[in-house]
Amino acid sequence: MTLALQASGITKRFPGVLANDQVDFDLAKGEIHALLGENGAGKSTLVNILYGLYQPDEGQVAINGQPTRVASPHDAIAQGIGMVHQHFMLVPPLTVVENIILGYESVTRGTKMFGQMSVLDRRTAAQHIRALSQQYGLEIDPDAYVRDLPVGAQQRVEIVKALYRQADILILDEPTAVLTPQEADDLFVIMRGLAQQGKSIIFITHKLREVFAVADRISVMRAGRMVGSAKPADATSESLAAMMVGRDVILQIDKAEAHPGQPVLRVENLSVMDDRHHVMVNGVSFEVCAGEILGVAGVQGNGQTELAEALTGLRRVADGKISILDHDVTHATPRQITEASVAHVPEDRQKHGLVLTFPVRDNLVLCSYYRTPYAHGVEIDYSRIEQTAADLIHTFDVRTPGMATAVGSLSGGNQQKVIVARELARPVKLVIASQPTRGLDVGSIEFIHQRIVQARDRGAAVLLISAELDEILSLSDRIAVMYKGRILDTLDAKSATRQICGMLMAGVVQY
Repeated sequence: MTLALQASGITKRFPGVLANDQVDFDLAKGEIHALLGENGAGKSTLVNILYGLYQPDEGQVAINGQPTRVASPHDAIAQGIGMVHQHFMLVPPLTVVENIILGYESVTRGTKMFGQMSVLDRRTAAQHIRALSQQYGLEIDPDAYVRDLPVGAQQRVEIVKALYRQADILILDEPTAVLTPQEADDLFVIMRGLAQQGKSIIFITHKLREVFAVADRISVMRAGRMVGSAKPADATSESLAAMMVGRDVILQIDKAEAHPGQPVLRVENLSVMDDRHHVMVNGVSFEVCAGEILGVAGVQGNGQTELAEALTGLRRVADGKISILDHDVTHATPRQITEASVAHVPEDRQKHGLVLTFPVRDNLVLCSYYRTPYAHGVEIDYSRIEQTAADLIHTFDVRTPGMATAVGSLSGGNQQKVIVARELARPVKLVIASQPTRGLDVGSIEFIHQRIVQARDRGAAVLLISAELDEILSLSDRIAVMYKGRILDTLDAKSATRQICGMLMAGVVQY
């Protein structure tokens, strides 16, 4: 096996954190090597070192067998390493060719009436880009404006940008996070083609299904250490999850048949605008009944965020009606929505779900601290708050040094558990859960999925909004697919497939 890259004994410390602890990692030529791990496991630190964004405190990197120092991203590019970030580094108003040559321009000498000047050689660059896209099956138009391209095409631009800079090693950081299932499958074909032509790929993902679809080798990090590697043929989703978490994990939630009751939430012809006054939710109607989970699927950015904010009083409704238990709450405040027996697990837990500087105990009663049994007039019963906090910390397995610890100092998974504990421990009739497991490890995902299903089984109506199609398919009883602000179709989860949902997510209504 000829190695394209080898990292040995990589150690990186930040204040109070050992992010990488004697990590060994290698990448063979023509190989797709998947890197798995929980949040905080050290994956991002490792690849940031390989790309020159961080410098290791200890250890060494070799490229093509030669020890080297990658001092900066510019240095990484010069040594044949390219990185495609999860959030694309593109300038929307520029064309594809302008984005690709930005910072890497070639020039020709031109003459004008005022003498000689340098001009960008766009024509030669465009010809090179067309040749690269044809060679690797990437199908992009160099003259198109990036703002007009779908997400999948923008990602291809990022890959061609790395290849244009003569990268032989590609680091793909969560590359399917904003893709439909069909776009993800297309990406895997491209990745396989790149590997067959000698490119070497580090593939970072949290989706276990994907590593089996495309990886040649899988390595798992936990708590800053490399804990093991395996070939896909020798691993299972369960074994990889156990390596990531350090214990057995239930990946497929076991839920009983739903028995829907009366409608709890009714939405009629709802229209909502974003902060730029663009219509993001366009005439949407649906209902959610007691004892069922309605999943809302869709690629992020198709109106799901604005829908959730409107339903919870965080965003003004432009038109239409929202009813909870036959009461009009179209223009209700967030507190009025909460007092209507609604639980809200927000998309942005730090912005809308927690007061980061407040203790864990105070965050656990944010919805009810002003009511009995915690308040009597203007007097707060802190002993009762602490009793409740202790019970919830134990029941929901919140890992915290103490209830007086600032919630902002907890890990993302434990911050999310604080929100879920606060919202689902109350006797609610409706649960609105928006991206409830975003950025969480498989252990925290397992826990939160169980709590959502338990809320349904207690008779609550659950609206689950998620960009993770596997999560929607696993938890939902019915599935509504949003595309460009509209619900294109609502499916019975028993008959829904990844292919059908993926086509709807891409705007295809005939499937």
